[in-house]
Amino acid sequence: MIHIDNYIQQFSSIFPKQKNLEPWIVTTNLSEILNEFIQQLDQNYEIKDGNAIHKSAVVEKGVTLKPPVIISENCFIGAHAYLRGGVFLGKSSSIGPSCEVKTSIILQNSSIAHFNFVGDSIIGSHVNFESGSLAANHYNERVIKNILVLIDSETVNTETGKFGSLIGDHSKIGANAVLSPGTILKSGSIVKRLELIEQIK
Repeated sequence: MIHIDNYIQQFSSIFPKQKNLEPWIVTTNLSEILNEFIQQLDQNYEIKDGNAIHKSAVVEKGVTLKPPVIISENCFIGAHAYLRGGVFLGKSSSIGPSCEVKTSIILQNSSIAHFNFVGDSIIGSHVNFESGSLAANHYNERVIKNILVLIDSETVNTETGKFGSLIGDHSKIGANAVLSPGTILKSGSIVKRLELIEQIK
């Protein structure tokens, strides 16, 4: 079993009910989790059409938000970004222009630069994605779509066809790098520019 807190220090303080769930179970059920979360937010959030945006957040023109989306205090969302399928942005996180984020948790002080895709993933705090880097969430090219993850040298079948990455706090993902579905990165990981991470062939 993966304990998300071993990768992301503050996960269980924000999502206490999910602290003992596998990350792919969290992402699979993220819309339901966030709909419940929204009910507990205070008056500092503007809640409309299933989305909750903190009054201190900046959302530029042309951004598309498909509910449920929670944008926490001091976040920045660049022009023409596209957030869908259940998205949680922690405090002071940043999504650059023309990024797509699908069914993902991105915790505080993390930055997704611009022209990125992050799908079905849980991203820790102080994580940086440089321009064009991707967290892929689906094996289009494989006959068997179930995603496998590598945990302490053991292969685990997630029994789902959609799961991106679990990325530990303070990790850095270089420009145009690709994280294959099922990527698990410990805290402080560095992925070089143009690198392909494929933990299971």
